Amino acid sequence: MTDEYPNSILRVEYPAERPVAILTLDAPPFNIVTVPTREHFAATFREIEKNDAVRVVIVRGGGDDNFSSGGDIAGFLEATPEYLSHLAENVAAPERCSKPVIARLSGYALGVGLEIALACDFRIAAETTQIGLPEMRLGMIPGSGGTQRVARMAGLGRAMDMILRARRISAAEALSWGLLTEVVPLNELDARVNAVVDELLALSPLALRSAKQALHAAMEVPLSAGLALEGSMYGFLRTTEDFREGVRAFKEKRRPHFQGK
Repeated sequence: MTDEYPNSILRVEYPAERPVAILTLDAPPFNIVTVPTREHFAATFREIEKNDAVRVVIVRGGGDDNFSSGGDIAGFLEATPEYLSHLAENVAAPERCSKPVIARLSGYALGVGLEIALACDFRIAAETTQIGLPEMRLGMIPGSGGTQRVARMAGLGRAMDMILRARRISAAEALSWGLLTEVVPLNELDARVNAVVDELLALSPLALRSAKQALHAAMEVPLSAGLALEGSMYGFLRTTEDFREGVRAFKEKRRPHFQGK
């Protein structure tokens, strides 16, 4: 909680030993996302974007029981319809971030909890994780990007099945649908998340940023525009010291040391 965002459950850490930001939805056991948490979440990503010391972001739930079982339902009645119509903007902060974002999932990832995870680049989940968008049971629909991202990732038919029936999906099924990146036993979850972080830290920050932007454009623009963007980024990366270092390391049969320049 912060003075600027009262009732926010978001806790932010910047470990000294690694260039990583850890964002924790910290109100166990269910980590209910309040409306101020959404604002705090987006503001934190704006800070991370400007912080060159951060290379990778992890979003997780407090404790091991649940990522988040959803939003503060009663709080929605206190918000205006106009405000609620823009909820997806804050939740999309991980997608807008130029740095890789990993969602560490365990237990329930429901409602806005799942929508936050879907806006991240990687979703690494414990095998006991359950995901779902139960808003139909409240006479509502997912309003923070859920309809759009599930349909794009899993296909329209699966999105209809999951959302219209307010159905919970097991981690195994979600993995087969493409909604999760990896599924591991809970006792291996942190080790797997850290291993993926290490993989990403070994790569060029400039190349990661360019690839993320090009991949998101593939979902939004015609093929010709996407190819033009990809080509422009390819040409830009050719001018960077990171690319030269990558070529030198390849020739010298060693690991490259990228500096984001």
